[in-house]
Amino acid sequence: MRRCELEQLERATLHSYRGHVKNHIEPKIGHLLLKELSAPNVRDFLDAMLQDSTRAMAKKCLTTLRSIISAAQERGLVQHNVARDVKLRRADRHAPDRVFPTKAEIKALLTGAPERHKPIIMTALLTGMRMSELRGLKWSAIDFDRNVITVKERADRYCEMGACKSKTSRREIPFGPELKKVLEGWHPSCPSGALDLVFPNGVGNIETHSNIYNRIFKPLMLKCGIVDGEGAPRLSLHAMRHAAASLFIEQGWPPKKIQTMLGHSSITMTYDVYGHLFHDPAKDVDLMGEMERGLLAA
Repeated sequence: MRRCELEQLERATLHSYRGHVKNHIEPKIGHLLLKELSAPNVRDFLDAMLQDSTRAMAKKCLTTLRSIISAAQERGLVQHNVARDVKLRRADRHAPDRVFPTKAEIKALLTGAPERHKPIIMTALLTGMRMSELRGLKWSAIDFDRNVITVKERADRYCEMGACKSKTSRREIPFGPELKKVLEGWHPSCPSGALDLVFPNGVGNIETHSNIYNRIFKPLMLKCGIVDGEGAPRLSLHAMRHAAASLFIEQGWPPKKIQTMLGHSSITMTYDVYGHLFHDPAKDVDLMGEMERGLLAA
């Protein structure tokens, strides 16, 4: 943990590591001596995690355990990282499907948003910025002459400003005339504060993620009828990022450009999340027809 602090990891990351150790690693295998820890011990730990917790938490705790033993290995306390020999099989079939707003739902959100909240909803849907980036966006980062938003900061879960998630997250995002008009109209009435935020709370400070969802996005979804079979809102705040990506793809933008716009660390991530949206089933049918005609004609 001291090394993580020296490396200036985010407060939320440090909090997660401490939670993994206190709530799972120490109770289950904290009694074992490091030099006696074996791969079977780690397998038993992982099996216990899968039984007591979610698969996602088991994966996170295994990663933290590997980091702990890796740090010990660097200090000459152990010769081998036995946790690296234990694997958690991928189980994509258990992962919930990502929910993407339809184009009709995107339009409903844009037209249904009240004037007070339209700036943040419109910016989220049309730029694909992460909610942490929107919460930490400052007016100085918006160039109205060039129609460009420069993403270089973000607000974490503790409402503290910090650097972007990664190097690729620092980027410039262009915006169109309609969003420009909305943002310029919002500027004079935006609550002022020391941070000069674009989307602050009522007193000019960083707004919380939960308040944006519960006070803005959830009521808007209910108003627009964007609900599941039980009448509950069916989208998360992150779904607005998916909405922007789907709009970029519909415009025929190259995948590499979309990766840059979204601030993904690699093109692989872009394809993993949005690859299915690049496919055109009707075009695929035409291509198959052309292949058959070319083969059979010969």
